[in-house]
Amino acid sequence: MDQEDSCIVRHFNYYLELSKEDKNLLFDLEKSPTNIKSGMQLWEEGDRAREFCTLSAGWAYSYRHLENGSRQIFEIFLPGDIIGLREFAFSERLAGVQMAEDGVICHFPHQHILELIRRSYTLTTVLFAISSRQQVLLTERLVNLARRNARQKLSHLLLEMYQRLQQTEAVGSGSFRLPLSQELLADLLGLSSVHVSRTFTALGEDGLVYRERHRVTIPDLEALKREVAFDNRYLIDNMRPLFNGH
Repeated sequence: MDQEDSCIVRHFNYYLELSKEDKNLLFDLEKSPTNIKSGMQLWEEGDRAREFCTLSAGWAYSYRHLENGSRQIFEIFLPGDIIGLREFAFSERLAGVQMAEDGVICHFPHQHILELIRRSYTLTTVLFAISSRQQVLLTERLVNLARRNARQKLSHLLLEMYQRLQQTEAVGSGSFRLPLSQELLADLLGLSSVHVSRTFTALGEDGLVYRERHRVTIPDLEALKREVAFDNRYLIDNMRPLFNGH
């Protein structure tokens, strides 16, 4: 894999144009890739937190099992994401992470991030921006869970995934791959699998969303945004330019 194929390089470069030296530093984080199957654990809640990993291919998610045996999914990780940033200051994992599909990951110890910070002011700035954005994504997830109905929850999630995928993949024409089962979507949205299925059907009947297996098509993005009053200020296109001093 060369730099042009590196999801993490494309991810960081979306925030700020990187120098060749910065790209080389990032590319080092994707050495020694490991193929991992769908459903495999990257780690479990309570495990020792000693390393991060980059997600070079495939989708993953973080979750916690609750006292009643149910599961709540918190974050969806896409190719190019660094997993484990929020636990940098903790000795134990705060949530489990599992693959949603077959993928490729690269583990690297915390010390590598410290070295990256020491050597590049630009990459340090982008890391802070990425960490801030992850926190904002979790805040929006909380609002989605607590204050929106099923139709709004699903619509909002689909719009968010579509816009996030535009960072690292050639996503266009309102169509994208969504490799999340109905069970995963249910645990992410706080719904039942049956409710998720019925909501997809209702959105399809209204011509807003079409799903065929793991392919989702949104024929009119603006119409779906109106459905949920989608406010994308929390996504990257509305972040202030880095280094502009404002």
